[in-house]
Amino acid sequence: MTPRIGWYIHHQGRGHLTRMLAIVPHLDAEIRCFSSLPQPDGLPEHCSWTVLERDDVRGAAADPRVGDPEAGGLLHWAPLGHAGHLGRLATMVASVAHEPVDAFVVDVSVEVALLTRLLGIPTVVIAQPGRRNDAAHELGYRAATTIVAPWPVALLDPPHLATMKGKTVFTGGISRFDGRRRVSRSEQPAAERNVVLLGSRGGSGVPASAIADAMTSSGNAWRRLGATPDDPWSADPWDDLTSAGVVVGWAGQNSIADIAAAGASAVIVPQERPFAEQLETALAVDRAGLAVVATTWPSADAWPELIERAAHLQPDWSLWEVRGAAARAAAAIDATARSRP
Repeated sequence: MTPRIGWYIHHQGRGHLTRMLAIVPHLDAEIRCFSSLPQPDGLPEHCSWTVLERDDVRGAAADPRVGDPEAGGLLHWAPLGHAGHLGRLATMVASVAHEPVDAFVVDVSVEVALLTRLLGIPTVVIAQPGRRNDAAHELGYRAATTIVAPWPVALLDPPHLATMKGKTVFTGGISRFDGRRRVSRSEQPAAERNVVLLGSRGGSGVPASAIADAMTSSGNAWRRLGATPDDPWSADPWDDLTSAGVVVGWAGQNSIADIAAAGASAVIVPQERPFAEQLETALAVDRAGLAVVATTWPSADAWPELIERAAHLQPDWSLWEVRGAAARAAAAIDATARSRP
């Protein structure tokens, strides 16, 4: 029998959505997606999409930031008296009550993970790196039936999953580009070395003026993809990643996995995120010698040397275990769904 699987996709940035779209082609299941994001283009035929109300919008009736939304530190976001919060959870409950699912994937929300587990549904939580030893994260991970950690445990083994190893599947980095043909990159002379700056929909703390200064100082031709609100955005930057002399990027999970899939020489600059997620990921990349890492945006005069160092690295990106990672995540989700009592 074909399993039914619910899937919650957080609306912050586009990383959670991109990860889902990388995994679901490997699943022989009916997927019911729930998110505050609009339905994406190219949603696979075996997936449906339900748009949820937002629970972070200030209204006349309630400001979600007041009234103890963290429940004394037990949760991350459960605002009291907020119609959007009530509505989104009620929508998911009504859906699974009408048509039960065999498992529910949560990427990411402690509250949704607890909700689905309280409903008696096997719950797959997509883990995140960083310093996540707070009570809410521990509660969410303990409640999970299965935890999918989309990075290689040999390079990044965070303490918050130390007691969860029995139910955690470390898949390696999940990239939408896994298996895509990579062109052979010829070494570019320093004067002709092009730089691709790969931004993200999650934003950054780097001012456009600082980026402009780096471009001028380096002496290289730069192509900027979504690094600032005024930059063009590429839905498919594969050609840019595989042809670049050096990629400059943030340290989000999808960015690192995509850079690894491309085998790119890179300078990684982690952006400030909750629980130091990007910083911890960047430090793991640095320890493995996979890229040049600067923990903050470097001064303009540092860029020529950084780009040269990165260009002469010979990173073994296979250590990030991108090949087959999406399929391994799908297998863990499928096994959870098929083992439902």
